Amino acid sequence: MRAIVIDDERLARKELITLLNQLESVEVVGEAVNVDDAKEKIEQLNPDVIFLDIQMPEKTGFELLEELDNVPHVIFTTAYDEYALKAFQVNALDYLLKPIEPKRLEEAITKLQGKIDGFNKSEETPSSHSQKKLTLEDQVFVKDGDRCWFVKLSNVRLFESDGNYIKVYFDNFKPMIHKSLNALDERLDEKSFFRASRKHIINLGWVEGIEPWFNGGLVVTLKGGDRIEVSRRQAARFKEMMSL
Repeated sequence: MRAIVIDDERLARKELITLLNQLESVEVVGEAVNVDDAKEKIEQLNPDVIFLDIQMPEKTGFELLEELDNVPHVIFTTAYDEYALKAFQVNALDYLLKPIEPKRLEEAITKLQGKIDGFNKSEETPSSHSQKKLTLEDQVFVKDGDRCWFVKLSNVRLFESDGNYIKVYFDNFKPMIHKSLNALDERLDEKSFFRASRKHIINLGWVEGIEPWFNGGLVVTLKGGDRIEVSRRQAARFKEMMSL
């Protein structure tokens, strides 16, 4: 994959290029110090992906995207997390916070490779990446109003249906996302997440206690104190999964 690194800070460019050069799937074909320089390099070199800083002199990374006729895949690299919401509104593939961790960079590249592979496959052969289940190691973007978070799924203890929304429980937060629990259930790895009832999906790694309940059901206590009723229909399956 051909990449261009765009950042007004020379040391930041050098550090990122060093990390990218360690990845066999990426070839850094150029670097740019500002929006005008970047626009020229992108038109000349036609990269697959640009690693784009947001805060630069004169023009921002967002302004660069507005000026491009053909926008490559975009991975933002920035020291500020307050731009995350806007980044995803312009369909950024990922959002890496400085200093960039090699593991997060590899995750972004894997996501990019899956995206490109999906484009290269026929419509009759869906991308395996698009069908991949979300595991505890995956990081997801959650926004609720003006607030947004990047959350590792291992830190999410519970999903709770609330009308046309889902309440996401992590740390001391419970933001709401516009999604159905059924759609979410299809995306989550069943080895790590369990559909306890029509209203709840629990992270099995957060289970702290289990006790019998009415009519053959169960009540599961999660670390932190949340108590979730497991329907009778799901109780047998839950017992089998938890080796009871």
